[in-house]
Amino acid sequence: MPKIKTYKGAAKRFKFSANGKLRRVKQGKGHLKRRTPKRSKRLFDKLLTDEHNSHRRQVQRLAPYLRKKR
Repeated sequence: MPKIKTYKGAAKRFKFSANGKLRRVKQGKGHLKRRTPKRSKRLFDKLLTDEHNSHRRQVQRLAPYLRKKR
């Protein structure tokens, strides 16, 4: 059976923690932040934990080799 291609956009945006939880970065970090307060800019750097199982399944379909199943 051939390998499944990984969607590179999903592989760059999401990570799995050691416990198997899905981690992601907040959106809107890219540009147009000249007038944004420094505190708000710092909040973009945090990794958020995504609690929904449906999101985890969807990311595993897009990037199947991102995390090996145990």
